[in-house]
Parts: sequence; structure tokens; C-alpha cells
Amino acid sequence: MTTETLKYQRKELELKALLEITQAINENQSEAVLLNIFKFTCLIHLNIKALLLYVAKEGDFENKISHGIKSKVPKFIPGDQVVDEKKSGELRLNMASEYSFEELETYLPVYHKDKMLAILFLRRKDLRLDVDLNFTQALTNILVVALENKRFSRKQLQQEVLNREVEIASQVQQMLFPSELPNSKELKAKVTYFPHSMVGGDYYDLVRRSKDEVYFCIADVSGKGISAALLMSNFQAALRTLLRSDADLRMVVNQLNYTLFENTKGERFITFFLGHFNFRTRELHFVNAGHNPPLLCWENEKRSEILEAGTTILGAFEELPFLEIGIRKNLNDFTIHLYTDGLTEAMNSFEEEYGEERFQSFVDTHINMDPEEFHTVFLEKMSEFSQDVPLTDDLTLLSLRFQ
Repeated sequence: MTTETLKYQRKELELKALLEITQAINENQSEAVLLNIFKFTCLIHLNIKALLLYVAKEGDFENKISHGIKSKVPKFIPGDQVVDEKKSGELRLNMASEYSFEELETYLPVYHKDKMLAILFLRRKDLRLDVDLNFTQALTNILVVALENKRFSRKQLQQEVLNREVEIASQVQQMLFPSELPNSKELKAKVTYFPHSMVGGDYYDLVRRSKDEVYFCIADVSGKGISAALLMSNFQAALRTLLRSDADLRMVVNQLNYTLFENTKGERFITFFLGHFNFRTRELHFVNAGHNPPLLCWENEKRSEILEAGTTILGAFEELPFLEIGIRKNLNDFTIHLYTDGLTEAMNSFEEEYGEERFQSFVDTHINMDPEEFHTVFLEKMSEFSQDVPLTDDLTLLSLRFQ
């Protein structure tokens, strides 16, 4: 057989190899199928008997193909242990002594803009014949770029799905909050809400059950993101159902805790404050379930107090270990400021927290202030304190003024 005939046959085989791999790529075959086609293409159409293919993955190199190798080879090669000496043409692999590539003849690095995407190690089938390394390298390049594109498309699709889920969760969360807050002489309400991300873990609500009764609450779920928003939506649904019934505060809180524990098996919890005010009797009943204690401002007496009576966080125990109902009587003109820990844990450039004491001091000097004005002045003070240091958590402040 003449040299020209051998060259012709080799080119024909190379064209077949190229056709098979490009056809599989065009058909959008899976990664596993592409790798199998590449492997058998090399073994059947090219003068290759054994091969190893490592493909870059998050800074390391992962073994994708291993055929005809008797010695032990690693599944992953750390990226910092791969050094390609381009000038000398030598590849240095700093691996453990238990691994060896000695039975392989040569290696072919695959680059894209100076970034090594893969390494192909191989051994010839017929030692009397050469392997067209340029073609083999080009074929490997086609495969690796296809794998990279598939990975990129997969990540892009996952990101699009995640973005859509976040958007839906954000819409669900907005539906949790009251569409409007009361602004009458007997009750004025104002809220400031800054979610740390698109989907926060804070929740506030106000339910006017009758002319004489109003319920109000604030809550903070452990964790963030979509799961926190969905958990909070379930919590709100359970709360509103209970508030429509004749259940008292004790039953409401116990049932909320039981429902939350059943749903999460104690792995997630919620801090919660629930208040109930009767306009006719002028009595406030409340339960603080491990939440930052709200501040009750007695306007006529020019003083404030924290509302701590209640129980522990909800969802941590199947049954609450204790429960105290707080009661305040003879309330005429008063304001309640409810907030989440995103307010007190806000930091300044010196890594100091705003803190509960600083907030109570601000409240004590603005006892009789209208909620709208209170929030405006407070946010100015908070901005002066934080000096544009971003929040690390959701911040919610709900102020209710009864007159």
C-alpha cells in the first residue's frame, strides 16, 4: 500500500470522525452521548488504543473518559497541580504517588483564549503509524467547546428558572402585606420595609376584625429566599384563618406553633409578635414569641416600655414550654413601634450595631410624633448612623398610633 493511499485512508477516517461528532452536536445530544461518540470515534477511526480525557470544571479537571488504562488514575486533578510548560512542551502534574499516566504516550492540551479547557492523554494502536495530533486536538476542541456550551446553556436555563421563582416568590410576599394601612383619627399606621434581597423573610399584618377589635403582628422567619417566603405565606394563611375564628391569643399562638413544627419538623422557626387591642375596653393583649420586643409609648405620661411577655420562638418545639399573655389596661393615647432585627443589627462603618438601646432612646425623644413624621425623621437618623453601609438583613418598622 502506497504512502498516498495511507494518507487518503487516514483523511477519510478523520472526516468520518469529524462528521460523527459534529452530527451528534447538531442533534443536541446529551453530554454522555457526546463523550461516548468521541471515545468510539477515536478508537475506531483514529490510530488510538487508550485515552484519558480531563475537562475543566470549576477550576479543577474532571475525568470524563477513561479507556484502555490499567493503572490507577484520579477522578479529579486540582487545577493548581496542572502546569503546562509551553516552551519545553512538557506537562507537569503534581499528583499522589498512587496515580500514574506512564502507560500513555502523549498529551494534547485544549485551550480557549489562554485558558486550558481540557487535556487528552492517548496511546497509539499501531506504533508504526502516527496519530495526526493537530486533527485530534481540533476534534477534542470541538467536543470540549460543545460541552462548555451545554454547561453554559444549562446554567443559563437554571438561572432563568431561579429568576422566575424569585419573581413569583416576591409577588407572593407582596400579597402577604396589607394592601393599605389605616389612616384615621383613632388609628394611624405607617410601615417602612427594606428587603435585603428580592425575597425577604419579614412579615407584618394588620387585621380589623370588627369595629371594636384590631389585631396586628410582625414576624421574621429563619433563613431567606424562596423557601422562607413560602413558609411565611403558609404562616399568614394559618394566622388569618385563626383570627377569623373565636380563638383567643393563647389558642392562636399554640396552633401556629404546632402547624409550623409539623411543616418544618423543628428545622425552621419564626419569631413573632401578635397584639390585640379593643377600642371599647381600651385593653391591649399581646404575645411576644421570641421577637424583638416592640415599644409601647404612653403619650400622656411621656414614657415608653418594652413588650416582652409571651413565649419562645415558634416552630422549635412541638409544644411551647411556657406561654404568658401580656395585658395593658386603660390605654388612651398611645403608639406601638414594632420592628425586626434588621433595624437593630444595622451596621455603621465602624462595625457597630444600631442596637435596641439607641432605638429606644430615639423613641423616647419622639413620643408624641405622628407615625409618618416619625419614620421620616428616624430614617434620616438611621442614614446618618449607617453612612451608606448596606443592610445585612431585612428591615421592617411598623408604627401604630391609637388616639
